Amino acid sequence: MEAHAQPQGVLTEWNALSALNEDWLNPVYLLANVSPDKAVRDAAEACVVKFSPFNTELFQSEALYRRVMKSSSGDAIDRELRKDLLEGFEDSGVTLPLEKRARVKAINERMEAIEQAFSRNLRDDATRVAFTAEEMNGLPESYLKDKPRDEQGRYLLDLRTPSFVPYLQLATSEAGRKRYWIAKQNEGGDANLALLDEITALRQELASLYDLPDFATFQLRRRMAGTPAAVGAFLDQVENAVTPLQRRYLEELRALKAKTTTQPLESTRLERWDVAFYQESLRKSLYSVDQEALRRYFPTEKSVQFAMELAQRLYSIRFVKRDVPVWHADVRYYDVFDADTNGRRGRFLGGVYLDLFPRDGKYNHAAAFPIRRGSTRLQRTPISALVTNFNREGLNHNELETLLHEFGHVLHNLLSTTRYVDHAGTSVKRDFVEAPSQMFEEWARREPALALFAKVCPECPRLSSDQIAKLDAARKFGRANDYANQWLYASFDMALAQASPKSALDTWIDLQSKTPLGYVEGTKFPAGFGHIVGGYAAGYYGYMWSEVLALDMLSAFEGRMLDPKVGHRYRETILSRGGERPPADLVRAFLKRKPSPQAFFKEITGTRP
Repeated sequence: MEAHAQPQGVLTEWNALSALNEDWLNPVYLLANVSPDKAVRDAAEACVVKFSPFNTELFQSEALYRRVMKSSSGDAIDRELRKDLLEGFEDSGVTLPLEKRARVKAINERMEAIEQAFSRNLRDDATRVAFTAEEMNGLPESYLKDKPRDEQGRYLLDLRTPSFVPYLQLATSEAGRKRYWIAKQNEGGDANLALLDEITALRQELASLYDLPDFATFQLRRRMAGTPAAVGAFLDQVENAVTPLQRRYLEELRALKAKTTTQPLESTRLERWDVAFYQESLRKSLYSVDQEALRRYFPTEKSVQFAMELAQRLYSIRFVKRDVPVWHADVRYYDVFDADTNGRRGRFLGGVYLDLFPRDGKYNHAAAFPIRRGSTRLQRTPISALVTNFNREGLNHNELETLLHEFGHVLHNLLSTTRYVDHAGTSVKRDFVEAPSQMFEEWARREPALALFAKVCPECPRLSSDQIAKLDAARKFGRANDYANQWLYASFDMALAQASPKSALDTWIDLQSKTPLGYVEGTKFPAGFGHIVGGYAAGYYGYMWSEVLALDMLSAFEGRMLDPKVGHRYRETILSRGGERPPADLVRAFLKRKPSPQAFFKEITGTRP
C-alpha cells in the first residue's frame, strides 16, 4: 500500500487490510476474555498487547496518510471513511514531529498493556467471601443449592453478578451485606488503582503532545458531544433533574429501614449496602414485584429464544442452530438468515456465538464481542459473540433487560450492510453506540412483546396485564437514584480526563463524599471500573447521551412494538448503516424530525409512560 504513489484504490486496499487485521485480532481478543484455559488467556492477552504497536505504526505511515489525504473522489460513504481515517492518522501522531510521534506510539502501546492487565486482574480475581448459614437467611433454596462451602460449612460466594446482586437484594443480615458489598467495592485492589492512575497520566501527556488542554478535549473532538463544555452542561441538566428526587427516595428507604429494624428514625442511617435490600423490599410491598420469583417466568434458555423471536419478528430474520467448534461446552452457535413473510430463510447474513454462564477466569460482566464485521465490497458477513454471566435456571426482569440490551449490540453488528469494515455495525461514535441496544430493552417491558414469551415457552407462567404494569411501575420507582449513580460515574470519568487530576481514588472520594450516602472508608470502587480504562474513557457520559436518542427513536414504535414495517425501516435506516453517516443524520432520517430529549428526562425522573 505504501509503494503505490497514487491515491486511487486506497480505500479499497484499506478495507481489505482492516478485514485481515480483525480476522486475527478479534478472535484472539475474545479468547483472552472467555477461554477456560488460563494459559490460553495469558497467551492471547500477550498477543493483543503486541498488536498495539503495529496498529500505531499503520496510522503513523506518512505514505498512507498522503494517499488517503489525496483521495478526494467518491461518494458520501467514501468521504466519510476518508474523514474517519484522517482523524485516526492525526490521533496517532502522523502530523507531529518525529520525537512526539515516537512518544505517541510508546503511550499507545503502554495504554493497551494497562487495559489488558486491568481486565486480567478483574477476570482472575479469586476472592470468595464466607457466610454462615444464618447470614444466608432470606435467600431462596435455588440460590443456595449450588454454592460451595468451606471446611467449617460456611458458604463461599464469589464477586460475580449472579452471586452478588441477589445477596444484596435478599439477605436479611446487614453485617453480611456490608462485608460482601465492601469486598465487591475492593475488586481489582491497589494494583488496579495504580494502573488507573498511570493510564490517566498517560492520557494527559497524550493530549499535551497535541497542545490540547486535557484528554477530554482530545477525545471529545471526535464525538457527538464535541467539547467538555457540552458534556458538562448535559451532566448538569441530569444532576438538577435527579438529585432532589434521589434524596426523597433514599429517605423512603431510610424510613423503611427504621420500621423494619424497630429503630427510631432519627437514629437510623441508611448505608450503601442497604439500598438494594430495602429497595427490593419496598418494591415488593408497593408493587408485589419479587425479582427472584420472576426467574420461573423467564427461564434462561427460553429467554434467549424470546430475544431471537423478537428479532425475527421485527427484522425479518431467522436463527438456525449449528454444530460448530466452540471454546467451552456451554457455548452454542447460530447462523442468521434473512427471511420472507412466511419465515422461510433467504440470504445468509452472519453468525452469533452465545456464552451465557459464569465460570472462573471468564469476563465477568455482559458484553457483545464483534468477532468479524461485515463489508459488502468484500462480500464479507459478520460474526458476534454474546458473553454474559447469567443464572442457569432463569432471569429476573433486570437480567432480561440486560439480555436484550446486549442482544441489541449483536443485532447492530449482524444487520450491518456497510461498504467498508471500518463502518460496520457498532463502529459508530462512542456516544451513540449504546442507543440501539438501549432501545431493545423496551421490548422486555411492554405487554405485546412479552406476550411472545408464550410462543417460545407455552409451559411458562404468563405475566398478567396488571403484573406487567406493576413491574414497570416498580422499575420507574427510584429511577432517579439509578441515574444519580450514572451521573456520578460519568462525572468521575470526566474529572479524570481534565488537566492535572488528583489520583483516581482521591477524585472518587471527593465526588462520592458529596452524595447523600457519602463515601465508605476503605473502599476502592475505581479499581473495578473497567469501562474507563477501556473505550469509555472521557466517554462514560455516552450511556446517557445515547439514551436521549434511544428513547426518542422509540416514539416511532409507539403502539406498533411488533410491526415489521417499522422494524424494517429502523433496520434499513439505523442498523444497516453503521458509521456510514453521522449518527445525528441517521436519527433525523429515521424520526423525520430533529431529535428531542423530552423522553429521556421523563425517563430519568420516572414519569415516562
